[in-house]
Order: sequence, then C-alpha cells, then structure tokens
Amino acid sequence: MTNRREVAIVRWAGQDPGDEGGPAALLAAYHLQTQAEKGEAVADADGLPDRYRAEVLDPRAAFADDVVLLASSGGTAVGCLVVTAPLDRRCEIKRLWTAPAFRGRGIASDLVDAALAHAADSGVGTVRLSVWQWRAAAIALYERLGFTVTGSWDARDRLVCMERAV
Repeated sequence: MTNRREVAIVRWAGQDPGDEGGPAALLAAYHLQTQAEKGEAVADADGLPDRYRAEVLDPRAAFADDVVLLASSGGTAVGCLVVTAPLDRRCEIKRLWTAPAFRGRGIASDLVDAALAHAADSGVGTVRLSVWQWRAAAIALYERLGFTVTGSWDARDRLVCMERAV
C-alpha cells in the first residue's frame, strides 16, 4: 500500500500467528499497555481478559472478517491496525499500535491513511474509532487526520468516540 522511510504498510495475509512478521506480538504489547494504563496491569498475555488474549493467541481467527494492516521493517512487524468489515457503509479502526522503537516516524499516520484508502475502496462512507481519553497523542493524531469527536456508541467510561467521512 505504501512504502516510505524504511517501513512498508501491507495487508497481513494471515500467516502463522506466531510468525515474527505477524501481528501477535504487537497486539500483546498493545493490550498489555492498555491494561496497565487502565490500572489493571497483568504480567503477560496469559493474564489478559479472554477476548484480548484470543486476539493475541490467534489474530487470524479473531479478525477473520476484518483487514489487518501491518507496518514492517526488514521483515519484522513494527506497527499494526485493524479495519473492521463494513456494516451499513461504516467500518471501525481498532488496535492502532507502533512499536516504541519505531515511533515518531509517521508509521501510525501511514497505517491510518492505508486504512482510510481501504475503506474508500470498500465503499465505506464513514470510518469510526474509539480511543481512551488519556491517549492525548493518539487523539491529536486522529484530529490531524480529520476525525472529530462524536456521540459515544460504547458505554465504557473514559472512551472517546471519533469518526470521519471517507
């Protein structure tokens, strides 16, 4: 989809979830960090809530109907993002994560841009997402990319819901 800097954004083909080039380790890092930020830290992926542990153990099954985008550098996954299957001309961006060593290189922006392009190609009219309110940098990124805060569709406390037209 895109290739600049030394990082390529590609659609994950659903290889073995344990592959170094796959999303499992990135999803684990995302969920472990999120649990810690919520004040519910766990030692490893085995301690994650069932639904999140399932994503880490078998992303191919967890996201069977969705598109997983990966940012890779030298064959190693360094960023990921999930675009849900369209429903009523809407889709959702989930699990945006860039490995800490690769932050500040525009990888998250590239992943979101690739997700928006995929959504447009799929006939989606609106892309939405939710982000924890304490993730100010992520909220600022989404606002720079044209997302605006909207009414919540998720009852979880401290979650900011955003959307934008494609």
